[in-house]
Amino acid sequence: MPYTVGYFIGSLSQNSINRTLSKALIRLAPESLTFEEIPIKDLPLYNRDFDADYPAEGRALKEAIERHDAVLFVTPEFNRDIPGALKNAIDWASRPWGTNSLNQKPSAIIGASPGKIGTAVAQQNLRGILAFCNSPQMSAPEAYIQFTPGLITEDGEVNDPSTEEFLRHFMEEFAQFVQRVLTVLPKG
Repeated sequence: MPYTVGYFIGSLSQNSINRTLSKALIRLAPESLTFEEIPIKDLPLYNRDFDADYPAEGRALKEAIERHDAVLFVTPEFNRDIPGALKNAIDWASRPWGTNSLNQKPSAIIGASPGKIGTAVAQQNLRGILAFCNSPQMSAPEAYIQFTPGLITEDGEVNDPSTEEFLRHFMEEFAQFVQRVLTVLPKG
C-alpha cells in the first residue's frame, strides 16, 4: 500500500547538509512511499495567545501533517539539541490542547552532522518530545550520519556504497514501520 510522508528539515538553511540528506533518502526510499516537505521557515514563534485564533501559517502546518500518513524528521544538532525552528514547528503542531496533529502519527528521525557522533544528542531529545506528543517512533535502526565532503551530491546521489546501503535499509525499515503502525492504528 502506498503511504505519504511529510518530512521536516530541521535547518532553515537552503544549503543545509540535512536538506541534501533528505534528497538522498527520497531517492533511496521504496516506491511505496511518497514525500512532501512540510515547510517551517515562515512560522511565527508559538505562544498560547494564538490558540484562540490560529494564524494561517499554523493552520497550514497542522493541515500538512494531518494529510500525510507519517512524518520523517531530518535534523541537525544545534548546541546538543534540535534547532529552535523545529521545536517551534512541533509546538505549533501539537497545540492548542486537544488538537495534536502528531498524535498517533508514525515517525522516524535521522540527521547529519560533520561530527563523528552525528546528531545523536539532538535525536534523543527529539524522541522525548515526540513521545510526549504520542507519535509512534521507529526506534531502530538509529541513523547518525557523519557528513563528509562529497558523501552526497546536491541532487541526493550517495557516493559511498556502504552509506547508500545503510540509507536504503533505513528507508525500507521506515516503510515497514509505517505499515505496521497504520495496521494497528488506522487513520481517522
